[in-house]
Formats: sequence, C-alpha cells, structure tokens
Amino acid sequence: MPNYPSDAPRRVTVQRKGPLLVEGPVEVELEDGTIVSSDRFRVALCTCRRSRRPPWCDTSHRDRTRDPGES
Repeated sequence: MPNYPSDAPRRVTVQRKGPLLVEGPVEVELEDGTIVSSDRFRVALCTCRRSRRPPWCDTSHRDRTRDPGES
C-alpha cells in the first residue's frame, strides 16, 4: 500500500530460484539499522545469502553445485 496517494506501489517479483527482484529506486534497511539505496530501475536482492555484496545479488548462487534432488 502506498505511503502517499501519489506513490505508486512497488512491484516485487518472487522467483523460486534466484534473487528477489524489486522495481527501484529502493532503500533497504539492514539488520543493524544501516540503510543502503539504489537508484536503478530494478534491483536484485540476494535470498541465498551467498552474495559478497549483501543485500544485492551478485549471482554467487550460480557457483553452487546443484543437488540432484532439485528441480
């Protein structure tokens, strides 16, 4: 829900395997209270916790060896 009537809602795209895609610009509050921001039109937030640049996805999840039981 928008904070102000003129604010359009942000679109968040959830993928089963991969990052969380958020239409930008965005501000992300980290666990320690630090706020990081991006002015890109779409950002990828890491959900696998393998990124060397959290909270941003750096595709580190691609280096992982796939488990034969995963589809």
